[in-house]
Amino acid sequence: MSITVFSHPYCSLHRVSEVHPEEPARIAAINDQIIRSGMEFALTQKDAKPATREDLLRVHAANYIDDVFERAPTEPDQHIWLDPDTMMTAGTLRAALYAAGSGICAVDEVFTAENRRAFCAVRPPGHHATWDAAMGFCIFNNIAVATAYAMHTYGIERVAIVDFDVHHGNGTEDIFLNDERVLFCSSFQHPLYPNSGTETISHEVINIPLPAGCDGPTWQAAVRERWFPAIDAFEPQLIMVSAGFDGHLEDDMAQFKLTETDYHWIGRELKELAERHCDGRIVATLEGGYDHSSLGRSVVAFLKGMQ
Repeated sequence: MSITVFSHPYCSLHRVSEVHPEEPARIAAINDQIIRSGMEFALTQKDAKPATREDLLRVHAANYIDDVFERAPTEPDQHIWLDPDTMMTAGTLRAALYAAGSGICAVDEVFTAENRRAFCAVRPPGHHATWDAAMGFCIFNNIAVATAYAMHTYGIERVAIVDFDVHHGNGTEDIFLNDERVLFCSSFQHPLYPNSGTETISHEVINIPLPAGCDGPTWQAAVRERWFPAIDAFEPQLIMVSAGFDGHLEDDMAQFKLTETDYHWIGRELKELAERHCDGRIVATLEGGYDHSSLGRSVVAFLKGMQ
């Protein structure tokens, strides 16, 4: 048994500008580090397929989906802004559909194939996209699309979503806030974009706001105390992961001080939780991580933790 990595060349079609941090080179940095580390031979690599309109409709409003499709640029020199941070260019819609579809492929993989863990190396990211709006580089909420698909297709009634991106996964929380089938666990720097998550009141939401300068031991202790007992009590049938690596010490998107050791640790701990509750099934999808070197190293550390 190995880990299946889903990606697709179309995920590199989304290009905002030469200086935008969410760029195609992020995926190349991950692939390069997988090869450099020797993990290439320990992984199963597969191409993702695009999400369908039906897949998107489970977690997004129909008028929002229609608006994205109708406004999507088709010419190389065209662009539109969906929000102040989120641009669409000629290749964006296709990239976003494959990014959302990768999680669906990963869900099918962990339920029907030998491999019980999967990672989606895709972009654009998704966890800020709400029911009816794009936000923070995100167009479709990739982890939400995959979670809803898993519940619809495989009839599971309890999914734990773990989001360790340095920014609060506001979109995922928005989509599943009143859904008792989903336990949402998010750790994030506060105050920081999108400035949410500190006042949420829900038995199914475990938010951990932490201050700038948070280091690995502090983060691990908070996660161990707040998330793990809740996940054990919830007894998930599948663990989904919004895997953001922008909390790394070398990533200047925020001011956390995590390292590869911490990402290896969370991968290992989630694997143990999954083996205890859901036959080892984990689906993780890339969110943030903008320093290319630390991103590649952190993804490899996380994958090794889940092995």
